[in-house]
Amino acid sequence: MTVIVHEDRAALVDRTAERLTALLAALIAERGHATIAVTGGSVGIALLAGLADRAIDWQRVRITWSDERYVVADSPDRNAVQAREALLDLVPIPAGNVRELPADDGTPLAEAAAAGTELLRDLGGIDLTLLGMGPDAHIASLFPGHPGVHESGVAVIGVTDSPKPPPSRLSFTVDAINASDRVWLVVAGADKAEAVALAHSGAPAAEAPAGVAQGRHETLMLLDAEAAALLEEGGR
Repeated sequence: MTVIVHEDRAALVDRTAERLTALLAALIAERGHATIAVTGGSVGIALLAGLADRAIDWQRVRITWSDERYVVADSPDRNAVQAREALLDLVPIPAGNVRELPADDGTPLAEAAAAGTELLRDLGGIDLTLLGMGPDAHIASLFPGHPGVHESGVAVIGVTDSPKPPPSRLSFTVDAINASDRVWLVVAGADKAEAVALAHSGAPAAEAPAGVAQGRHETLMLLDAEAAALLEEGGR
């Protein structure tokens, strides 16, 4: 895991948007397309908003989500709804390139998770998974002490007891996250400093799910100075 520290939240968002724009351009030039899994949260949505005015060939970008709140499709709690308002409704991305995890239409959560696993299989691999991190070192909807951090054999699981509302969610598993070519953890704020230090220390998944997130080719922890405050200087 490579740690990159920016002076403040605004710089973190701006430079990560710049980094992501460059990555998308390189992937499209190399292979003709790019597939990313985005995240919610205040920093994740700010990052998406920061892409709206950048020169990106949206016709060749496919987007899904590393986790989603299992609520009705138009709920403002959904990461996808927030992402559409911040970015996707503002850029010329084809509707078929936006692959939302299922919304709650009455389908049992376990069946929705299976559909999410099939969706991810159809995408054929993720070039980049973007993740935030909670003050408890959770990523996606994988929370410390919850059994979901140990799930294997599937890409998407249902979470019924999220400590953050709403309680029902869909989430990439650790296996799905770590199958991505690249994983970027984008984290800001003093309230995340202890979690960042714990994740960076190599704590096990049951204690700090963020600490076991690892891309196949690249893993970046992109921080603002407040989130990085408890890291030893040599570990940055």
